[in-house]
Amino acid sequence: MPQATFTLTMPESIWIGDVSQSYPDAVFRVLAAMPEESSGSGLVEIHHEGVAEILATIDAEEAVSSTEVMYQDEEQALLQFETETPVLLFAMQESGIPLQTPFEIVDGTVSWEITASQERLADLVDQFESFGIPFQVDRLQQQVDSAQLLTENQFSLVETALEAGYYDTPRDCTLVALAEDLDMAPSTVSETLHRAEERLIKEVMGSESAAESPANAG
Repeated sequence: MPQATFTLTMPESIWIGDVSQSYPDAVFRVLAAMPEESSGSGLVEIHHEGVAEILATIDAEEAVSSTEVMYQDEEQALLQFETETPVLLFAMQESGIPLQTPFEIVDGTVSWEITASQERLADLVDQFESFGIPFQVDRLQQQVDSAQLLTENQFSLVETALEAGYYDTPRDCTLVALAEDLDMAPSTVSETLHRAEERLIKEVMGSESAAESPANAG
C-alpha cells in the first residue's frame, strides 16, 4: 500500500494557521481532533514562552466558537477547542482517510505521513486543492509487507541473509559462506533469494505479476 509524506502550509483562513504564523516560534501539538456535522473539536498542546498571549489570540479568533484551558503554566498550555471551520478535518473526512494524531504545527507548517490506497491519496490531494490548502509531496513509496508477500522459507532466508550482512555494501557475507552456515547448496540459496528479490522488486514497482500467491513460488 502506498505511503506518502505531505508538507502542508496552513492558510491564514484556517484559525490555527493564522495563530501559528503569528507566533512562528510556538509549537502547536494537536493531540486529538474530531469532526462533527458542521464543526469540529480538538485538543492542542501549545509550547511558547508567551503562551498566555497566544491563548488570548485564539479566544479572539472568530472561527473558534469555544475554548477551555485544561492546563497552563508560563511556557505551555493544554487547550480544548471547538471551531466552526475545521477545514483539515473536513478534507480528511471527505477523502476517507482518518486524521492521525498527534502532529505538530510550527509557523503554519505541518508534516503528515499517510498510508492509504492510491485512490484515497488522490482524493486527499483533490480535497487539499478544493479547500485551498497549499501542500507538497515530500516522499511517495510503496509499503511492502514482506512477511505476507514471501513464502515462509523465502522470508526466513532473506532475513538470515540480511542479518549476516549479505546485502551490505560492501558485503560482509558471501553467497558461499551463507550457504555453508545454512548447510544448503549455494545454487539453492541463490535461486531462493532470487525468487524472493524478484517478488519484492515487482511489488515495489507495481508489477501485476507480484499479485500471484507466494505459495506458487519456490
